[in-house]
Amino acid sequence: MLIEIKNLIKNYAIGENEIPALQDINLQIAKNEYVAIMGPSGSGKSTLMNILGCLDTPSEGHYYFNQVDVSTLDDDALSAMRNREIGFIFQNFNLLPRLNAFQNVELPLIYAAIPTHERKERALHALRRVGLENRMEHKPGELSGGQRQRVAIARALVTNPGILLADEPTGALDSKTGDDIMALFHELHREGNTIILITHEQSIADYAARNILIKDGRIHSDHPNVNRTIIN
Repeated sequence: MLIEIKNLIKNYAIGENEIPALQDINLQIAKNEYVAIMGPSGSGKSTLMNILGCLDTPSEGHYYFNQVDVSTLDDDALSAMRNREIGFIFQNFNLLPRLNAFQNVELPLIYAAIPTHERKERALHALRRVGLENRMEHKPGELSGGQRQRVAIARALVTNPGILLADEPTGALDSKTGDDIMALFHELHREGNTIILITHEQSIADYAARNILIKDGRIHSDHPNVNRTIIN
């Protein structure tokens, strides 16, 4: 099992009070699954995303990634896990405006101290996978919203992560461009990538093979998506 969460609780301290964000979460995600985690604002889905992405740790319980108990890792080990195993894709792209597309994609490999020649090859390959090798010298301000998100996806892919964790990946895009990005996710999943979408939109969740609904910090439902949007 790629991801296993057992009896997870997350509380936040506000003054002298503890506010529960997640309560008794039990969850398994296998390699090459395509999962959407849904929930309204304040439901706990963002907290769960942060824990899955090794940006936060549980108050109680355990999170296993590839059988490693992430709950026990210190900050340096968490950072290494993030850089090695998780490809993040954000609603607002999070690209550096002064760098061109190629340089933005290459950046995680620089942080990982990958040799220059290998870095160049992997960045180019990632841009080819998202169909943007002909725009790699353009800066984010010279690209459309859909192209910027494709650069962000290439940056997430370049480290060959265990999972792609996408937070509202179409939230800043028009509907047609959003459909194009979801078609790209479908293709990446067919190539063997494990994808976890965080969304509040049912239309986006419908692209995933499995839907998990979070309400009031608990898993309210977890089931295969019988109404899945089919992409040929």
